[in-house]
Amino acid sequence: MTGPRTEQALARLADLTPRRIVAELDRYIVGQAEAKKAVAIALRNRWRRQRAPAGIRQEISPNNIILIGPTGVGKTEIARRLAKLSGAPFVKVEASKFTEVGYVGRDVEGMVRDLVDSAIEMVRTERELEVEDLANDRVDERLLDLLLPPPAPTATPASGTDRVFVAGPEGNVQQEQALAEERHKRTREKLKQLLRDGQLEQREVEVEVAQQPPAMDALSQPGAPEGMQNFTDMLADLLPKRTKKRTVKVAEARRILLDQEFDKLIDLDDVIGDAIERVETMGIIFLDEIDKIAGQKGDFGGPDVSREGVQRDLLPIVEGSNVQTRHGMVKTDHVLFIAAGAFHVSKPSDLIPELQGRFPIRVELKPLTEADFVRIMTEPENALTKQYAALVKADGCELTFAADGIAEIARIAAQVNAKMENIGARRLHTVMTTLLEELLYELPDRGTAPELVDAKVVKQRLGAIAEDEDLRKYIL
Repeated sequence: MTGPRTEQALARLADLTPRRIVAELDRYIVGQAEAKKAVAIALRNRWRRQRAPAGIRQEISPNNIILIGPTGVGKTEIARRLAKLSGAPFVKVEASKFTEVGYVGRDVEGMVRDLVDSAIEMVRTERELEVEDLANDRVDERLLDLLLPPPAPTATPASGTDRVFVAGPEGNVQQEQALAEERHKRTREKLKQLLRDGQLEQREVEVEVAQQPPAMDALSQPGAPEGMQNFTDMLADLLPKRTKKRTVKVAEARRILLDQEFDKLIDLDDVIGDAIERVETMGIIFLDEIDKIAGQKGDFGGPDVSREGVQRDLLPIVEGSNVQTRHGMVKTDHVLFIAAGAFHVSKPSDLIPELQGRFPIRVELKPLTEADFVRIMTEPENALTKQYAALVKADGCELTFAADGIAEIARIAAQVNAKMENIGARRLHTVMTTLLEELLYELPDRGTAPELVDAKVVKQRLGAIAEDEDLRKYIL
């Protein structure tokens, strides 16, 4: 059974039909209709499984996918956008970073630990949004206490001593302590308004912050064995918490105090339980460069710890097993695995048969053409031309790309890909960077005159580089 919050997350998938999912992916990714269709069906099946009868629900396994295609055609972007669209915990890992158990390097269970950490961060962010208003109110009160400490209580007069009375504004008689509290209250209200108007951000206050023991830093150095971070975290929980006082500006104090209030308002155990449930129900692991671990045993005259051994370690996780994390056991039976690889040298059939069987859906992504490059620079909401126009606009300049200019950029990118290594759409980044380098450098000093990038400008700035083989290798 899933909890109410996970049910709410799954309910959001009800409106995401496969056709709508593909339409959303089309906003950012050009072409690759078959791959989009496959991942859309896989995502919709998440919702369908939760609506299946309880008796059959646990038997329905996710249809893991292998995306086959050269670099830069959109494999990673499809998986990332899919996870963002569904609100599912997502992590991207590279298969080539793992080694067989018993050798130095990351073990394959690390990807599940990373997925749990990602889910906890996601759920905690949701919880913070729910209590943000209350937390901000509490922070304001604490900042006011630091800016204007409450008045010290007046000493009580000894027995027989004359008591001091002061006439208040309404003519009634008040004790001195009561009048001081009233003045403090009025001043506090004025400060509160100044604080909310942002006029006290540069004032300095003294706050208490948690201090991490030095030993924890020493144990967490890069290159430490896998799992050392888990041990470090557990050890830190056992040691007494130490704090120190820091003098910071109000703006910085607000951030520190807000984190402290979130810690008080949010039940971490509830967050962890919800996160683990989402991982087990909705988690997506994108396993990139899977072709790097495909190959026959003994290719190099001995066991290859980055190939068949890693595949055998991957197998139980993809099949479904319990993985120990610092937050408890996590079942991977219903985690969706999307693998990707160029498969230039190897092919999917070079994977061990058991692992092949766990990736029943295979989709080949097509290499990008010159026409695709034109669409990539004009159609997506995050197109490169729109990104650079926004960057240039920050300096007050209007950057416009003419149709023939875009066509020329696409032609040069396709030409360089054909004559050198084909890196797909990533070639557009190198071409655009070189094309606009001088403009971005001179922009703050040249004024705000509009800039038009047409075919003539592109040929003038990139023609010589694109035609010169030596320059092309190093620049484009």
